[in-house]
Amino acid sequence: MKPIWIVDDDESIRWVLEKALARANIATKSFSSARDALATLQHETPQVLVSDIRMPGTSGLELLQKAKVMHPDMPVIIMTAFSDLDSAVAAFQGGAFEYLAKPFDLDKAVELIQRALEESDREIVAESSGGEAQEILGQAPAMQDVFRAIGKLSQSNVTVLITGESGTGKELVARALHRHSPRSSQPFIALNTAAIPKDLLESELFGHERGAFTGAQATRRGRFEQAEGGTLFLDEIGDMPFDLQTRLLRVLSDGHFYRVGGHQPLKANVRVIAATHQNLEQRVKEGLFREDLYHRLNVIRLRLPSLRERREDIPLLTQHFLQQSAKQLGVEAKRMTDAAMQFLSHLELQGNVRQLENLCNWITVMAPGQTVDVKDLPPELLQDGKNHVASQDSAPTPAIKPEVIAQTKPVVTAPAMNGNGGESVSWAALLDTQATQLLAEGKPEVMDVLSRQFESTVIKAALKHTHGRKNDAAVRLGIGRNTITRKIQELGIAGVKDD
Repeated sequence: MKPIWIVDDDESIRWVLEKALARANIATKSFSSARDALATLQHETPQVLVSDIRMPGTSGLELLQKAKVMHPDMPVIIMTAFSDLDSAVAAFQGGAFEYLAKPFDLDKAVELIQRALEESDREIVAESSGGEAQEILGQAPAMQDVFRAIGKLSQSNVTVLITGESGTGKELVARALHRHSPRSSQPFIALNTAAIPKDLLESELFGHERGAFTGAQATRRGRFEQAEGGTLFLDEIGDMPFDLQTRLLRVLSDGHFYRVGGHQPLKANVRVIAATHQNLEQRVKEGLFREDLYHRLNVIRLRLPSLRERREDIPLLTQHFLQQSAKQLGVEAKRMTDAAMQFLSHLELQGNVRQLENLCNWITVMAPGQTVDVKDLPPELLQDGKNHVASQDSAPTPAIKPEVIAQTKPVVTAPAMNGNGGESVSWAALLDTQATQLLAEGKPEVMDVLSRQFESTVIKAALKHTHGRKNDAAVRLGIGRNTITRKIQELGIAGVKDD
């Protein structure tokens, strides 16, 4: 990945951003003037450009303008200590990815730069694939329902509301709805309503006339005009300011709008697809979202499942993201061991598919070898896994889901039966007794002996349950086919059928 360029005449700002991005494993290159950055831009290109707006000599806005001419798809973030509307409008008019007012929260600045990196990666993938749209992956029943819904809506122009947790792929679904619609040859315009400052959002949506406010030096088309004939995707609609909701409702109701400062109504021939991770019904009750707008948007609702609801897709998605990341970096794709893949499949990934994609990017760059085991995963992920297992251990036995039992510590007290038909001690207690006896007798390699007995017993039970079908047994146990084949051979288990 190419480095992030930081352009600022303030050495302390450059130093702070360099250190913060280094902690996030993001390479940087710094410049004290826009002139030096422009000179380097003749023969090098950053992944993302972060520039101050007011510097001696060439300004950040001039740098933005010239950089966009040379590299139109490169995200540019403008920083300024003068958080006024004029500067913000000028930055967005020039095509800035985002506007960052000083003093800024360092964590939020890094998060913004990471979002710009994701945008840059999407552009690179689109270019390398010849403009082909990214498809949605998923074999889980919940995702098949989504695919069927997209198919049913393929010839429709109806408004759609997409709900789901952050990182579930709402924009991908919106793009798929557009791609398979009668409007597919027309523009798809996306706008994150939560990412645009409130004072700029109205202008972003509807455009403005020249002289509408200080800094509006030319007429500007808004997103509704840019999406004419196509689809406008309004992401995080639940965070839209209340007064702007009224203007959006009017457009959806009668199809007309006015630019900011304009007096001539404009006709909007646009399909609106909205998305949110918020509970809109609750926001309506709290008076934060207009009920009439909610009903205008909620014509057809698509709910995207969280990754926790489609764990069976995690191996497929992981393999895809590892290959995608390797292709971007020009390296060989990493491979996950069965144990590592099983570990990932049982994690509570709150960031959903986006978090998994970021994890795969981390693995591609940071994992030490081509084959990735559990120990090679990020330390914070391993800690999350331990916490998850511990919480499962402390929960009452009936609350533990069957698919989780396989990866928890062996403390589930499935009762054994004694010779008189009554309940005896748990198998974990019996294991403790057996281990204590072997250790007392001074037997060598106790761990290896007990592990082989444990594995042999469990695999034989699974094979008995599946009538000797090896692949079915692997699925039941939650391990890979290669793993169970190797274990059967190592343990000398007979009576196995190939499915």
